[in-house]
Amino acid sequence: MTPLRQRMLDALELRGMALKTRQAYVGAVAGLAKHYRRSPDRLSPHEVQDYLVYLVRERKLASSSVNQANSAFRFFYGSVLGLDGATFELPMRRTPQRLPELLSRAELARLFEHAPNERAGLLLRTGYATGLRLAELCALRLRDVNASVDHMYVHVHLGKGGKDRLVPLPPELLSMMRAYASGLPKTLKRADGWLFADPRSAWDEHGPQPPSLKTVQRWYHVARQAAGIERKGGSHTLRHCYATHLLEAGVDLYSISTWLGHSHISTTMRYLRLARPEAPAGARVRPISLLSQLPSLH
Repeated sequence: MTPLRQRMLDALELRGMALKTRQAYVGAVAGLAKHYRRSPDRLSPHEVQDYLVYLVRERKLASSSVNQANSAFRFFYGSVLGLDGATFELPMRRTPQRLPELLSRAELARLFEHAPNERAGLLLRTGYATGLRLAELCALRLRDVNASVDHMYVHVHLGKGGKDRLVPLPPELLSMMRAYASGLPKTLKRADGWLFADPRSAWDEHGPQPPSLKTVQRWYHVARQAAGIERKGGSHTLRHCYATHLLEAGVDLYSISTWLGHSHISTTMRYLRLARPEAPAGARVRPISLLSQLPSLH
């Protein structure tokens, strides 16, 4: 490892950046150096900006990916090399503000019914009933589920931005979790065990493992296709449905923003454009019980 890369890693770790952020930032700067075949500290602002244009025109990366690379370069040249913004100014690319894709409640009911297995079905239902991000779902442990009668919640550890948060746990989801956990092997029932660990890995030499992000996305698409749902999008759609349906049930914007783990309430406000006034009967009586508001397929 070069001293320059180590300096950047140290600076990222010192600021408490999440592991994925550190990997993305270092990878972006490494890609810049590889493109010019020179150390990044020997590049001019003009060369770095030309590389960002290359990412847009030649690599055809999405605006969010280009801006992530831009943020990595700003960090490297500003925080690691100590260059001021006026010397090394890099404009951010405007990101199109597209509305999230949603599924209707009837489509959600069909999606869950067509999950490829029991574990997949519970994980997808949990994604909708709690609004957790995909990585947060995979990382859930049994000890993260608090079943106290007066305070039922899911504890998200080190979510996006390295923040913990508590998300309300609907009673019907808790019942599903208990029924699922009762059929697990004893080795998977430890409090520190993964909630959605593969039961077949209970006797693996490396111990039980949580599902990968790719596995969960595959579950979602298998269920979507089997249910005859033509809408595109991945498992993150469940999070969008969670926020929108809570709004329709009368939950205030601040609470939803807190449960989603948004840093700014303006991020949550986009769901105001998706929420419709009509909601199932009883939705405002039990607003967080989203699963019980889905239509029955039987």
